[in-house]
Amino acid sequence: MTAGAFNQGSSGASRSGFGLAIGALAAGVLAWTTGPASAITLIFQDIINANDPTFNQELGINNTATIAGYFGSGAAGHPNLGYTVLPPFGQANFTAENFPGSAQTQVTGLNNVGTTVGFFSGTNNGGGTDSNFGFARIGGSFVQVNNPNTATTPPVFNQLLGANDNNVAVGFYTDAGGVTHGYTYDIGTATFSPNIDAPNAVGNTTAAAIDNQGIIVGFYTDAAGVFHGFADNGGAFKTIDVAGAINTSLLGVNNLGMAVGFDIDAAMKMHGVVCDINTGACQGLDDPNGVGTTTFNGVNDRGDIVGFYVNGQDQTIGLVAAPLLEAAAVPEPGSLALLSVGLFGIGVIRRRIRRRSAAARNPLSPRLTDSTSCRSRK
Repeated sequence: MTAGAFNQGSSGASRSGFGLAIGALAAGVLAWTTGPASAITLIFQDIINANDPTFNQELGINNTATIAGYFGSGAAGHPNLGYTVLPPFGQANFTAENFPGSAQTQVTGLNNVGTTVGFFSGTNNGGGTDSNFGFARIGGSFVQVNNPNTATTPPVFNQLLGANDNNVAVGFYTDAGGVTHGYTYDIGTATFSPNIDAPNAVGNTTAAAIDNQGIIVGFYTDAAGVFHGFADNGGAFKTIDVAGAINTSLLGVNNLGMAVGFDIDAAMKMHGVVCDINTGACQGLDDPNGVGTTTFNGVNDRGDIVGFYVNGQDQTIGLVAAPLLEAAAVPEPGSLALLSVGLFGIGVIRRRIRRRSAAARNPLSPRLTDSTSCRSRK
């Protein structure tokens, strides 16, 4: 489950999926681009850790609405520092979580059985020069997780990005040739899967999230350097692209077939997206304070979504969005699969559009970092 943002609207319902009063939030209606003319109403709230109110990203959310994320841009002297946060998401509800002895940590995902995953760095030099190493935290203990095929020449990149309730995590590594490959990691048995490479990928595949059935979502790049979202069900890959978008990336998935991520439109604007992985139907939404700069990163089984947007002051603001309990016209389960997640390539996209729209920077995370080689890091 991962971070996000959303849009404006109205509803007669009184409370959100995580028990927040509507008066403090913005609401929006989600309409699918294909299928029945149905809509979901959502409400939104900023998530800001006061230790750095200018840079927060929410990256994962579980079914109790516990959120994983971090603050700090990752620029030299401004390290990424991880945390989890509970409702109602006030400052007293944050708990720091950082890999022991690390200079920087991002908590990128969490499940419903107490496990968190992410990645860390031993340095804070910025500029894409900090090596990344994956980790899992289970039973209060940290375990370093690095795919054995990861390149050995610094900077190296290995990240865990999500985990399901069976304690199977997903992530990616970069090999010696600068190519990224997805993989799964069984935390209980400490075993890695073979590479996960989308059949249409040319150079890069990132596995970003996994549900309890083992369905994986993520993104890949094709021969033209275009980013495409995908769902991988036991090796059967399905490309999922938002209609009219020039790039699509999926970053989070729940157990009801709902995936989230972002797209880039023809005007080079970024929009959060929600997709049905069974039908491929998608819809884009923006936070009202971050139109064209919104990313959704994670979603739980209640439809709560987390992410971030960049505001007019070039500040990166974490968000949580929840469906209203009494939203009208909920689609039939068959049509929307009961309506029911720093990534390496995202940083590349942000580099491409930086001239034309404000973008956050984060040298540790490939979501938002500067790149010094091919299409690997930003």
